[in-house]
Amino acid sequence: MRSSFKSPMDPDSQKTTGQEADHRTDDDQAIRIGISACILGQEVRFNGGHKLDRFIRDTLGLFVEFVPVCPEVDIGLGTPRETLRLVRSSEDHPSLIAPKSGKDHTGTMLKYARKKCAQLDKLDLCGFIVQKGSPSCGMERVRVYPAGQGAPAKDGRGLFARVLMDRLPLLPVEEDGRLNDPLLRENFIERVFAYRRLRTLFQGRWKIADLIRFHSSEKLLLLAHDPVAHRNLGRLVASAKGMARKALKEEYQRRFLKALSRRSTARKHFNVMQHVACYFKKELDPSDREELHDLIHAYRRSLVPLIVPMTLIRHHVRRLEIEYLSQQSYLDPHPRELMLRNHV
Repeated sequence: MRSSFKSPMDPDSQKTTGQEADHRTDDDQAIRIGISACILGQEVRFNGGHKLDRFIRDTLGLFVEFVPVCPEVDIGLGTPRETLRLVRSSEDHPSLIAPKSGKDHTGTMLKYARKKCAQLDKLDLCGFIVQKGSPSCGMERVRVYPAGQGAPAKDGRGLFARVLMDRLPLLPVEEDGRLNDPLLRENFIERVFAYRRLRTLFQGRWKIADLIRFHSSEKLLLLAHDPVAHRNLGRLVASAKGMARKALKEEYQRRFLKALSRRSTARKHFNVMQHVACYFKKELDPSDREELHDLIHAYRRSLVPLIVPMTLIRHHVRRLEIEYLSQQSYLDPHPRELMLRNHV
């Protein structure tokens, strides 16, 4: 397994292994994901502990290069250290306060976060995993305490996470706790690999023909996430020649990533597979057609996981050499070793 703890800026960072090659666009450029360092097992939490997630470190870590960040340690707070909390103030956003000493770390954290996010932007991150509930890193539902007496409200976002999501609005961001949900896990990792493909498209010189080819290969994936966005992006690509190149790139990126942020559902997958099955209609004998039909409907009734009909579909695509389908990222949106389509 790759070393998960070294920054890609570290000259001793290990190179990518051959196992990753199928889901890498360049052998020398890793798929980098920023991550709260405690999730990788680094003992940087306020109590000197960690929040190790073994799936993230040991399984996902085989296919990505992690860029660990601990904002609280980076601004000079020790380990262990006094706890921090978000406190409601008269300003637009909560303050970051150490309740025991009363020290306000808001300004220091915001200054650090802006500088750090500028550095991270240069690393071509494809995603970021933050630590749930943290007053620095939490993505949502972080406790915000009133300035006086009273119970906290779970309506905050950690200061570092807020700057990260404001400064890099297209970047896929998710919390470690939410990744225990198989559907949210699949959605996030699917977005990470799609983000890499998108960035690869727009790196350097690109032509309208390149965008058309890219969009063609992503159609079924888009359809499985957001059918309306799928249609609208098709119209955008069709009118591409009449748009300024920079505006086209920005608009396509925004719409594409927003579409993928909408979760796939069993109903959407069912509709896509029904669509795919039409390509086999005249090619399969009756028994093969019935087998595929039965598996697709068994998935819709939650009797088998998505991987079951998808494996048969991939088999028929290879055997029948259907070029359009063989180019679809939907059939292999992420490494199979992650087993993301194995849930019912």
